[in-house]
Amino acid sequence: MAAVNDHQDIKREKILEASYQRFLHYGYSKTTMNEIAGDLSMSKALLYYYFPDKSQLYIAVMRKLANDYIKLLEDNINNFGNLKDAFVFQINTNHDFIVNNYNFFDFFRLNEQNLPDTIWEIVDQVHQAQLGLLGNSIKTEVEKGIIKPVDNPEEIVELLLDAMHGIRVGSSVAQKKVSFPRKEHLEEIRTKKLILIDIFIKGLMY
Repeated sequence: MAAVNDHQDIKREKILEASYQRFLHYGYSKTTMNEIAGDLSMSKALLYYYFPDKSQLYIAVMRKLANDYIKLLEDNINNFGNLKDAFVFQINTNHDFIVNNYNFFDFFRLNEQNLPDTIWEIVDQVHQAQLGLLGNSIKTEVEKGIIKPVDNPEEIVELLLDAMHGIRVGSSVAQKKVSFPRKEHLEEIRTKKLILIDIFIKGLMY
């Protein structure tokens, strides 16, 4: 039985990897289950055995991506020389993640107002990991006596993340109604986030 389960796990991982490559290069809307099955030299029926439909397959791939992202944050939680390093790491890691996977996230752009609850649960897991990373960094700096005492580090970080999430570029009203930024705006958004971090950290200093 264990050997069967191991084989299924390996097959599932191969499906997730092949699907990720399809979603990454062609986006969700232009990817079909037939194409994924073809990439794997697998029957469509077998693919549906593992994943009943494309949306569930996409969510499984997204969960894997999110877990990899969270692990990267957790692996670096105590690796910063100061508070600014921690925040810059979070901003750059998030920026690189979005840039490198931009086409994958076309599902978000197409379904912004109607994302499944499962997607929001994954997004919340990533958000909590970011709160943990940055909240821990604030606590460390307080303990060192470098910044002022903070009663609720996670609450402060949540407010800051909300502010960074609201950063937009361009003057078009239509653009401002769209929460997922255009790819050509990502670098400017990162620059503005770094400016906001400077202001934030200076406000915490003695």
